[in-house]
Amino acid sequence: LGVQQVTSGLNHLFGIPVNPVTMVLLIVGITSIALISVMTGINVGIKRLSQFNIILAFLLLAAIILLGPTLYILRTLFTGLGTYVMKIVPLSNWIGREDTGFFHDWTTFYWAWWIAWAPFIGTFIARISKGRTVREFVIFVLLLPTLLCLIWFSAFGGTAIHQFLAEGYTGVTENVETYTYELALFKMFEGLPWTTLLSCVAMTLTIIFFVTSSDSGSLIIDIIAAGGKVDAPVPQRVFWCTVEGLVAIALLLGGGLKALQAASLATGFPFAIVLLGMGVCVWIGLSKEVRQSE
Repeated sequence: LGVQQVTSGLNHLFGIPVNPVTMVLLIVGITSIALISVMTGINVGIKRLSQFNIILAFLLLAAIILLGPTLYILRTLFTGLGTYVMKIVPLSNWIGREDTGFFHDWTTFYWAWWIAWAPFIGTFIARISKGRTVREFVIFVLLLPTLLCLIWFSAFGGTAIHQFLAEGYTGVTENVETYTYELALFKMFEGLPWTTLLSCVAMTLTIIFFVTSSDSGSLIIDIIAAGGKVDAPVPQRVFWCTVEGLVAIALLLGGGLKALQAASLATGFPFAIVLLGMGVCVWIGLSKEVRQSE
């Protein structure tokens, strides 16, 4: 998905053709960057790249809030949060729903997507959170990222909605209607000042998010394959990072979004069972610690 968006952005800004060759070259380049990051270790490559990524993301978010409809974004944030709390139960219920196609296909896909990501992301977070308290973990891993996601969605989504409803700008909706979702972000930037700069920053962020996801996944696979050792051999790191790049190429050439949805659904169900077991283990572990502290 990230490669498709970057390729669409390059085509939109610089006329670079959107074809499998371009996408494969992008995956090879991004995997190479992830490989360098993994080889340098968690405290050098991964840490510095993640720090740069979060700074760039905050700058882009601040730019959208300041250049876009600031008051509308703030109103969207609070009204959206209230609506979410009120509607979460009925929206989670499949009875009486009219949007059956979107509800079943995309809801199932998103749940399977996050479930498939949960084991290795959870292991990675647990690894970098070693020595932290449960309170710190809940605040900085669950609550704070959720708040930042709400602000991010309100800023970008609120800006796009305001462009359509209040400004009459239809660039985003035209891409949604033609199912070219990967161009919607860049079309939204066209309705704001500094279009080219914002688009370049967004493409850079997408690439770095791809890299940080790949190198963290490779790191966890290395640790598991090495029996829990953090300093896995360099050839092993190279192997797993390369395999991830090859899987991305296979999914891309095998059908793009449809192939990704199928792969997520295939891996999501068995991982859902694993997550249930992990939840039970966490409860047992915390209960033991409470009894020991008493």
